[in-house]
Amino acid sequence: MSVGCRGKPAMNKHRMNKELSSFAARLRELIANGQSAVGDSQFSKLALELFALQFQHNPAYQALCRAKRATPGVVEHWTQIPAVPTGAFKELELSCIPADERNAVFHSSGTTDQKPSRHFHNAESLAVYEASLWAWFAANLRFTIYDLRLLSLTPPPSEAPHSSLVHMFEIARQKLGAPNSVYVGEIGADGVWTLDFEAALAAFSRCQTPDARPLLLLGTAFSFVHLLDYLLERDLRVELSPGSRVMETGGYKNRSRSMPKPELHALITEQLGVPVENIICEYGMSELSSQAYDREVRSQKSEVRKFQFPPWARVQIISPETGREVADGEIGLIRVFDLANVFSVAAIQTEDLGIRRGDGFELIGRAQLAEPRGCSLMTA
Repeated sequence: MSVGCRGKPAMNKHRMNKELSSFAARLRELIANGQSAVGDSQFSKLALELFALQFQHNPAYQALCRAKRATPGVVEHWTQIPAVPTGAFKELELSCIPADERNAVFHSSGTTDQKPSRHFHNAESLAVYEASLWAWFAANLRFTIYDLRLLSLTPPPSEAPHSSLVHMFEIARQKLGAPNSVYVGEIGADGVWTLDFEAALAAFSRCQTPDARPLLLLGTAFSFVHLLDYLLERDLRVELSPGSRVMETGGYKNRSRSMPKPELHALITEQLGVPVENIICEYGMSELSSQAYDREVRSQKSEVRKFQFPPWARVQIISPETGREVADGEIGLIRVFDLANVFSVAAIQTEDLGIRRGDGFELIGRAQLAEPRGCSLMTA
């Protein structure tokens, strides 16, 4: 048998599947073992191993790394791994998955005239994505029981197949075993997400019986504002079942009036009867496979909401002027190193601003001149 140029791609493809599949399996095992601490040495070892694989099997990423003269033989620590701007996912196919094996793709949200980012997946990459999202989701929503009902202020998966947020909510529904759950979002004629208010009210009414199960209410800040405005305009107030949870994901993007988080959360408590301690914020994007959740951090001077990623991810707050990590308490761009991005790129440079808070961050918002994004703008 001759060994020519035509034989090499098949050999590389087989090796890629084996090596990346092995890494993915080990990462899923690490995730399944609980949210135990992953030390910097262990994280760096895993990140460097994954960087070498992605450099080898992701041609677009390799080209970007070579342009920065950052190769596996040069990079010695996870903080030196080149990060890819989220905007590059619009123009490049940043994937280790062969084109004929990509059976799913998540698009970034944004206005309908923008070109979306594309994060390609197959069965293996979705398995890692789902393991990561569920482990950290369940840990941060602090479930005491699993027989919750789920109400999502988004369209159903059939109407938004490229939304990573909707996919996330659907995995949560499946894991919770919540057959009576419902999606009350719709997609308007202009492609923007809207709400079926009557369906939402009908779902809420089932939460007001003596034996009603707690509700897990999920949605973007944009959707919550519309829901709350609807209730206020009609002088309606809902009292959700004790133990109910609310998770909001941000995302106004000039589609509604913007509200400071304390004001939004106070209104959720007033109109839906969910105490502030049962309201949590999520930070994620289509280019990532892991999400961050916020927790209130109290100091002598103030209280802030600090976002943290799971142990298999790291975050840096980067100065746009120097490209270096800022000091604690300073503002910069959020950069995420997500090991769960096994089959694409682990190091992602966002266009979001945050304040460094130890190993987490306080979210500020979009950097000036960045394109609007937000799951509230997701098109089908």
